[in-house]
Amino acid sequence: VQLQASGGGLVQAGGSLRLSCTASGRTFSLYGMAWFRQAPGKEREFVAGIRWIGGSTYYADSVKGRFTISRDNAKKTVYLQMNSLKPEDTAVYYCAARLGSSDYVFDLTSYYGMDYWGKGTQVTVSS
Repeated sequence: VQLQASGGGLVQAGGSLRLSCTASGRTFSLYGMAWFRQAPGKEREFVAGIRWIGGSTYYADSVKGRFTISRDNAKKTVYLQMNSLKPEDTAVYYCAARLGSSDYVFDLTSYYGMDYWGKGTQVTVSS
């Protein structure tokens, strides 16, 4: 599975950005996708995740109410709409994919649980 992310950029605090990530390759066994981020000097952290079948969503407490994750099954694309951005949202954002059967439940919030990673896209929020 290959993941191609786009949509990062520079925005002022309070502004919005939308990230996109398109999956290609062995997507028939896609269980879910997620966004993680990594700020300078910090560990990579979970931001939001979505199950491919059913569309259940998961969010980090720090982004609840501001960020929305969604998917387009036909395009094999996941989106992250980021509103009310804060300087502390500044980071490199990575999309990730987890393969597996929807008969099981896998943790999309864990860095170690993801199978494939895209190249990051930089999001910078100025104060």
